[in-house]
Amino acid sequence: MDNKIRYGIIGYGAQGSAYCNILTGTVAYPGFPAAEIPPHCTLGAVCDIDPTKRETVKAKFPDYPVYEDYRDMIASGSCDAVITTVPHYLHHEMAIYAIEHGMNVIVEKPAGVRASDVQKMIDCSAAHPEVAFGVMFNQRTNQLYQQIKAIVASGELGQIRRSNWIINTWWRPDSYYQQSDWRATWGGEGGGVLVNQAPHQLDLWQWICGVPCEVTSLNLNGCHRDIAVENDVTIVTRYPNGATGSFITCTHDAIGTDRLEIDLDGGKIVVENSRKATIYRMMKDGQRVDEDYMNAHISMMELAMLTSSNGSGGLYETEEIENQDAWGVQHGTVMENFAQHILTGSPLLAPGADGIMGVRLANASQLSAWTGKTVPLPCDEAEYNAELNKLIAAEGKFPLRD
Repeated sequence: MDNKIRYGIIGYGAQGSAYCNILTGTVAYPGFPAAEIPPHCTLGAVCDIDPTKRETVKAKFPDYPVYEDYRDMIASGSCDAVITTVPHYLHHEMAIYAIEHGMNVIVEKPAGVRASDVQKMIDCSAAHPEVAFGVMFNQRTNQLYQQIKAIVASGELGQIRRSNWIINTWWRPDSYYQQSDWRATWGGEGGGVLVNQAPHQLDLWQWICGVPCEVTSLNLNGCHRDIAVENDVTIVTRYPNGATGSFITCTHDAIGTDRLEIDLDGGKIVVENSRKATIYRMMKDGQRVDEDYMNAHISMMELAMLTSSNGSGGLYETEEIENQDAWGVQHGTVMENFAQHILTGSPLLAPGADGIMGVRLANASQLSAWTGKTVPLPCDEAEYNAELNKLIAAEGKFPLRD
């Protein structure tokens, strides 16, 4: 191993092919700029069980070996790390095999469908600390969210009182769901919007705002679409300090919204379209204050100024921050961070163990919706697994084993 980590891509689908392009600086589409190759990363090999895809890889990337079986690729010596870009149910099987055979591994999001499967990967990784284990949470590289996390974690605005995220910017027509038989099925994909479109936001939500202690969810299956799984979700959460939260997402809103609001003791953070954030810091007589102080000391005249002014009425100051990452930068940054971790021991931005948090939140949402009850977080994994297996069996497929 020199100063570049050779990545083996397991699964040459939409995501796997994108990673091949990033790692080789290949143009994905005519007129679309090629991503910059991460400095300490390169493509090592590609694996796919589909012979047609293997021939496509050989024609497009003739300088790299292609394998049918990921185990052969791991044993070949052609790569130093692998990325699993395969159906969700396969992540833990492949990751555990890789780790047990000394191969560094990044699992694609979500880390798994069932939290119990993700825990198996975490336990395996703990038993092999010499092997690097990460998850492709590329949104954690978004500098805007990194700054917001730092502001919240610093405590400068006090504790979070409420957070709300509406994220409906992934409209999917029927043609999307009809691409493959496994898509949008309980047995093939393990769910809908919670396991396909929203995992990054579920991760960011808990990464920034903390882990809730209980979840209540209303999930609509096949809402305005001919599918079996959830594609319209409303989650309500409660936190140990009494704060509340909501997360609303769907795939049938053609005019989507992406807006995150975090209400804190001393201000507010509003993020629009994951690109621009406004930080509101409460002020009184030129000094930073919190809402409790304002509640006790503000006069009715000052209240009128606040509610009637086009500006802040002198009661808060604002700061704006933006993120302008180009295509491919975020995924490439995760690969580079992972490579640096292998080469120098620098910390991982997205350790594999973090992958369980969003999966637990998704599992709790589903279990709450299936049972019509508020559930704790983490929820009862055995109960969740049993309910999921009922839905898989109803599709005529074999239940999942523990």
